[in-house]
Amino acid sequence: MQDLSIPIAAHISLQRLLIGYFISLVIGLLLGVLIDRIKYLDEALSPLLLGVQTLPSICWLPLAVLWFGLGEEAIIFVIAIGSIFSISMSVVSGIKNVPPLYIKAAKTMGAKGLRRYTSVTIPAAFPSIISGMKQSWSFAWRALMAGELLTPTSGLGYVLIMGRDLHDMNQVVGIMFVIVVMGLLIDRLVFGRMEHAVLYRWGLTKG
Repeated sequence: MQDLSIPIAAHISLQRLLIGYFISLVIGLLLGVLIDRIKYLDEALSPLLLGVQTLPSICWLPLAVLWFGLGEEAIIFVIAIGSIFSISMSVVSGIKNVPPLYIKAAKTMGAKGLRRYTSVTIPAAFPSIISGMKQSWSFAWRALMAGELLTPTSGLGYVLIMGRDLHDMNQVVGIMFVIVVMGLLIDRLVFGRMEHAVLYRWGLTKG
């Protein structure tokens, strides 16, 4: 029988979430940079990514089960695939919307090629990238819950579905409350600090 302890379930879910989100972060950032740098990829993949991004994460679950079976790999795959495209599109959008004045100033000061890209373009695109990261984090949470609700495994989703089966309203509401609190804490402690650091770096707020 699976452990129905909420702290243990929260730890398991958070562990899965971090693994899947880290995978999506690495792949999404690299994919976004490649799309921006290679014109052919931009023309071919940008419309596709935009379309796939609208696909609900739960739609990937049957494919994940067929590939990986009912286990950790399937849930992590759904988490990663559910948030990759949001990150990629935010990277592409952020880089394309960098003010041309910054690029001209960098050229005037002698920054060229990769150095200009890493020193000017990417930092200037950070606000958009962070917004995409926050959005993809919410997508990752939804994908996690979809995976845990529909696969016989431990985690907050499993405890939530057991509460439903046992007609335990307190357990169901309690799990929902835990999910909301965890989401708010991570947004405040991680993404909030990142946004403040970027605004401080650009002189838009005080330290």
